Amino acid sequence: MSVLRPILADQLSFDLPSLASVNPKTDVLVFCEVHSETDYVPHHPQKIIFLFSAMRHFAQTCREMGFKVHYVQLDDPGNTQNLTQEWERIAQLHHCSSVSLTMAGEWRLSEIFKNWQAQSALSIELLEDSRFLCTHQEFADWAKDRKQLRMEYFYQMMRKKYQILLTASGTPEGGRWNFDIENRDPLKDKPLIKPRLQFSPDDITLSVMDLVKKEFSHHFGDIEPFYYACTAHEAHLALEDFLEHHLPSFGQYQDVMMSDEPFLHHAILSMYINVGFIEPQALCRRVESLYQAGKVPIAAAEGFIRQVLGWREFIRGIYWYHMPTYAQGNQLNGTRALPALYWGQDTKMNCLKQVVSMTKKYAYSHHIQRLMVTGNFALLAELRPVEVCAWYLAVYIDAYEWVELPNTLGMALFADGGVLASKPYAASARYIDKMSNFCKGCHYQAKKMTGDKACPFNSLYWNFIARNQDILKSNPRMAYMYATWGRFSEEKRQEILAQAQTYLERLEENNL
Repeated sequence: MSVLRPILADQLSFDLPSLASVNPKTDVLVFCEVHSETDYVPHHPQKIIFLFSAMRHFAQTCREMGFKVHYVQLDDPGNTQNLTQEWERIAQLHHCSSVSLTMAGEWRLSEIFKNWQAQSALSIELLEDSRFLCTHQEFADWAKDRKQLRMEYFYQMMRKKYQILLTASGTPEGGRWNFDIENRDPLKDKPLIKPRLQFSPDDITLSVMDLVKKEFSHHFGDIEPFYYACTAHEAHLALEDFLEHHLPSFGQYQDVMMSDEPFLHHAILSMYINVGFIEPQALCRRVESLYQAGKVPIAAAEGFIRQVLGWREFIRGIYWYHMPTYAQGNQLNGTRALPALYWGQDTKMNCLKQVVSMTKKYAYSHHIQRLMVTGNFALLAELRPVEVCAWYLAVYIDAYEWVELPNTLGMALFADGGVLASKPYAASARYIDKMSNFCKGCHYQAKKMTGDKACPFNSLYWNFIARNQDILKSNPRMAYMYATWGRFSEEKRQEILAQAQTYLERLEENNL
């Protein structure tokens, strides 16, 4: 009897547990493009292009390897536009009585799959995704007796588990676990950066682009140019290009932001890791080997491995450990609607304009831009977390809820009350001015607190400090800021708060 083996768009790997016992002669691999997955948030057109094209290419590889494949395109006649309904229909078509499915990475789909399993006449096997480096149970065991869950301790545990960047005696290479303090250098001059490897769309991708133009032109984001890798082979070419030309400088300048430079020395590999084209443990081993060969400094190697082995696994662990209640977090009571500038409406704030423009063009901005520009502003402007999280999930090519939600709700918005971060990542214009060239030529002046053309980040920052005093003042990491606020004269404090209120009113009028 044949088994139906559905493969999701972020499961494009032969390492899936649901493929471990596949019989190529009888079993059916099924791929579906459905509106229920493209429309629950308005995903960026390039994200849809990438996922559909990657899925079509992987399905083609499966056919070439001798597997039986049933592929449902978005505009196929009879497509019900719903995953489980399509799987029921295809199971009947191929006379399958059982299903083997690797569980989805996000809560929403996992609940849909569990409900389907309970209600369907099919025998449905749901298997935990084994492609991650820490299982749900391992994370729960690590977390259960801890008062605080901090990534640094988790990361050290993962380094020991996988024996990565450790000496023969078990101590960390370079004498310490974390070299992040060396990875915060600003760039004084615009660097010469090797252009990124670009992949011209083939016939499959061009066909998907035509479909997306027809179906999703109303979504935020440019459709063209599209140059991302859509096969595992291309993704590994992109990986080698990063390792050779960008990894050595990745660590030192990873916090830098520059106008019209969306990529700098960042990896641009997260979307390939998340769909299954690049295996995370192998990636960490590869970077470790480059350090051992003397080709990259320890700060770059450790900083990169920390993102993959540490942060990526930690974020996923936090997500599953605290869902579903985690998604409703709003510790700081953000109530303001997401303003139109996040969807590309013009703004005089150059940093926001630059980052949103990059996001629109590439479905990408790097992690410091997401955290310290769009995220920081959402925090200071008291935006509703659920709307901010939906925006991040929609507009970024690498965004899935398991990775997006903790990063946005916990790290950027502190809406989880400190589950993820030990303090809010709130900052004034001083940080943005130090780490970017966005402030040069901006309508607003980074060094002005109040008055004409004062940067909104400054008064909004102190307004945030004042507004959340009851919640945050007892946090030891916020003590200096509250001491500084206390030293301001009452007149100065009132002037700052009035300036902030003016900007919040202008924000609601889409006039900032």
